[in-house]
Amino acid sequence: MTITATALPKSGEEDGTVKYAGIGPLELEAGGFLPDVVLAYETWGQLNADASNAVLIQHALTGSTHVARGATDEEGWWEQLVGPGATIDTNKFFVISINIVGGCYGSTGPSSEAPDGRPWGSRFPLVTLRDSTEAEARLADALGIDAWHAVLGGSMGGARALEWAVTFPDRVKRCAVISVGAYSTAEQIAFAQAQTLAIRQDPNFKNGDYYGGTAPEHGLALARRIAHITYRSALELDFRFGREAQHQETPLAAAVLGERGRYQVESYLDHQGTKLVRRFDANSYIAITEALMSHDVTRGRGPLEQALSRATAEFFVAAVDSDRLYFPAQSRELAAALPGDVPVHLIEAPIGHDGFLTEIGQLSAQLRESFFA
Repeated sequence: MTITATALPKSGEEDGTVKYAGIGPLELEAGGFLPDVVLAYETWGQLNADASNAVLIQHALTGSTHVARGATDEEGWWEQLVGPGATIDTNKFFVISINIVGGCYGSTGPSSEAPDGRPWGSRFPLVTLRDSTEAEARLADALGIDAWHAVLGGSMGGARALEWAVTFPDRVKRCAVISVGAYSTAEQIAFAQAQTLAIRQDPNFKNGDYYGGTAPEHGLALARRIAHITYRSALELDFRFGREAQHQETPLAAAVLGERGRYQVESYLDHQGTKLVRRFDANSYIAITEALMSHDVTRGRGPLEQALSRATAEFFVAAVDSDRLYFPAQSRELAAALPGDVPVHLIEAPIGHDGFLTEIGQLSAQLRESFFA
């Protein structure tokens, strides 16, 4: 099997720009097969001579690989944590972020060209987080990275980091799992199913073969609305919007139901749906959501403590105190089952789950002390 990767840059000129690697065919855990997988990724900093300074940062569900600006003007989603002189100092560490298989930011996904020249669409197979870990390991091989100094991420990114530590224990020295537990719960799967059904029931979905026609934008926007409610806390929504009407609209003045105006919170959710539609593929949303549904570090490995006993990494576990999607109790369950005495660090943020993005700076000192001194 031939693996091809873009040569690593000698300076920071290409930091934060997308690169591509062909990693060959991929046999999938659920029985599917992808004959020629490409991974998109971004890097910051330089890999040192013995490749001991490599840090893998995993993106969340609809996140991109653009963790930090680098040589670009586009703001990254973890600017508080990554960059020259930051906690994960790119003058010292070589940072990489990889777009998950099934995504739409450059890696092989449903919108990619299949061997017959048409988009995969409805033929795209189920890819689990374990499959994506296997794919990423091949990219690490191609880049000469035998072991990661650290692997970390939040939400789905944290689930991916944990899967790395358990699947390839000899290749992960440190692992930070933020705002996610050891497996997706029944409630989390239920929320996820509502989102995927919103897309599948859009008349334009056409069983996933909508490329070349009208995309299922209404379904995707509705999926995002459902998700975003779980990303924010009740306190956050009440504080920001309460029962206020949207500007120049009247929710309680309408002769018929279909003519009423919106509350501010409804307008906000509409805006979130519209934003995602502009940048994301509906099939990829389904593929990645179902990958997150598959998250279960115990699958085929025995009870939780037994499954986690495979890992040899030093662990850092954190949760958002107001999270109502991945409750702090799940982080505590994970930490208690890990080898050794692993504390749970709390991000204090009224915002809810999204605090792992907006308030990640609260963990800077602890992460620097634990992993990046």
